Amino acid sequence: MDGNDPRRSLPAVDRVVASLDGLPHPLLVDCAREAVDAARARVESGHPSPPEAEIVADARDRAGRLRRRLLRPVVNATGVLLHTNLGRSPLSAEARAAVDDVAGRASNLELRMDAGTRGSRHEHAGALLARTCGAEAGLVVNNNAAAVLLALAALARGREVVVSRGELVEIGGGFRIPEVMAESGCRLVEVGTTNRTRRSDYAAALGPETALVLRVHASNYRMVGFVESTPVRELASLGPPVIVDAGSGLLDETTPWLDRRPGWLRDEPGVRQALEDGAALVTFSGDKLLGGPQAGILVGRADLLGRVARHPLARAVRADKMTLAALQSVALAYLDGRAGTLPLWRMATRPTQELRARAEAVADAAGGLKVVDTEAVAGGGSLPGRAIPSVGVALETADAAAATKILRNRDVVARVEGSALVCDLRSVDASDDARLVDALRAVREALPG
Repeated sequence: MDGNDPRRSLPAVDRVVASLDGLPHPLLVDCAREAVDAARARVESGHPSPPEAEIVADARDRAGRLRRRLLRPVVNATGVLLHTNLGRSPLSAEARAAVDDVAGRASNLELRMDAGTRGSRHEHAGALLARTCGAEAGLVVNNNAAAVLLALAALARGREVVVSRGELVEIGGGFRIPEVMAESGCRLVEVGTTNRTRRSDYAAALGPETALVLRVHASNYRMVGFVESTPVRELASLGPPVIVDAGSGLLDETTPWLDRRPGWLRDEPGVRQALEDGAALVTFSGDKLLGGPQAGILVGRADLLGRVARHPLARAVRADKMTLAALQSVALAYLDGRAGTLPLWRMATRPTQELRARAEAVADAAGGLKVVDTEAVAGGGSLPGRAIPSVGVALETADAAAATKILRNRDVVARVEGSALVCDLRSVDASDDARLVDALRAVREALPG
């Protein structure tokens, strides 16, 4: 290399690393190397060699961006209570403590302590969740898509499963019911039309190869108008076992853990009611309206769940001890009537007057904000088209993209409505109000007027 080559003036990677901190050394090396390589590329394209301080600043920016990509807590001010991108349902202090108890030491995960014999991980949370909704047995896997896949693979591989055309839904991430069914090895039999499927449609499709009838709750969209669907009670009278994919996981549509059933829960079916109407199995999510960790839960007939548990795929999708500990805590809360204290239900049912008082305090502390009536939603593929009255604060801004970026850099996620940055307080824990104020002040300082 020529002695006058400007690339010789670039600092060594180790020299740049010495000016960085906040991440493990290998990651800082990556950031420093990227910054030096970027400077070298500029020089090779004919630009003058940048000063060392500029290269160090670039490496520091890269390290900062990497830190911000790491998993960490954020403030959810979107008004979407079960925001999939933000981790869905928060866990209660009791559930977190239960996780800590089993995560930090040995546990009786698969040991029956009274008999000293091998047990089953399904004897803990699964059995308790079954008890909460009146089922014979319960089983927990890693998410609801896995629960449906496992049930179909264990009970219907090589045979037919009858489904209404109006229930061939696509869930988040592009996963479609027909594709899940194909992976399970069963054969899909579509009946009815997109908007109307009667009992007679199902009955006409039954034959010697029919293993199951599948009912899929349209948890992420709502169909209105000239529509008709067949109730679970009528499907159960057809003969083959009925599996209900309840999706959102409302345990009991009467919500006995609340003082009264909220209006925005109207028409949302309950797991208990599906079982009472004759469903053989019901599957649902743990991190939606149940208010627990990510999980897929199957409840229903003990004989069918025994077959499901023995299927080879069950081991591949089983839940770990920390998920089971959290779910056990959630199930106990439902059983002793304390489910209304779970963070999800506290958020969802908090009085608007309480939210308004908080919004006024945030607006006053941040300055230049307006208290506004808003509409929150359940989110997470639950209760589509159902709004929950709420209150938030709004900041008028000429650059909404810049404003939301400033908030995200301070670990606050909000939404934009027209020319206003809106922070909905229904999805914000009161303990985070001070963080929200600081972030909003930063927006006002960076984007005056």
